[in-house]
Amino acid sequence: MTSFVVIPARLASTRLPRKMLLDETGKPLIQHTYEAAAQATKPAGVCVACDHEEILLAVERFGGRAILTSPKAQSGTDRVAEVARSMREVDIFVNVQGDEPEIPPEAIDQVIDLLERTAEAEVATLAAPIRERERLADPACVKVVCDGQGFALYFSRSVIPHPREWDDSFLQADPPIFLQHIGLYAYRREYLLQIPHLPSPTLERVEKLEQLRFLYHGARIAVGLIPSPTCGIDTPEDYRRFVANYRARYNRP
Repeated sequence: MTSFVVIPARLASTRLPRKMLLDETGKPLIQHTYEAAAQATKPAGVCVACDHEEILLAVERFGGRAILTSPKAQSGTDRVAEVARSMREVDIFVNVQGDEPEIPPEAIDQVIDLLERTAEAEVATLAAPIRERERLADPACVKVVCDGQGFALYFSRSVIPHPREWDDSFLQADPPIFLQHIGLYAYRREYLLQIPHLPSPTLERVEKLEQLRFLYHGARIAVGLIPSPTCGIDTPEDYRRFVANYRARYNRP
């Protein structure tokens, strides 16, 4: 199967304005994500699906490929679907969030491989064990529970499964009891094109989780495991941490 990575990126951001273009490392944030995704071995290519010419020009300046998508798109998935409509030769599209500059390339390969070998699934995604109680209680940490075959049963900002009586040993269980959902998706093209037309159910609107729309309308989501969660950039603190890590890694002032 042919696969392709699309990185949806929009200029506006409530908690960290214009974050895709922040460049304290000497590179805009979107370039870090693009270069990380380009290291994956399975995809045939990478492009940015953006909502503003400033991002388009920034990507083109570093030699990347970008496509200007509708500013009216409701979500990153809608931007990926817009790209998919014009790329009929691609079987699987991977949605990599633009604010994931440290996304492991092997995670991209893993989610593609999972969808390739799981014929019953329309979508594949990843999860990582939750080993800290503070993270487990954090609504920003989205949890997922799966059935015995590794398909998602439900996603929530609440603790799922919810222990009737707490035991600290739950956090160290193997296989893990609690899983953090990683916002990396691989979609079959024909299903991806349907997503913008699926009505949003109450579950999605309450939890503010788009993947609940997929489950509500009957899609099967295969979930693969990775050792630890990726770290997206949502706040100024997140970006400062990333910049510090980058400078330490490459011995830059």
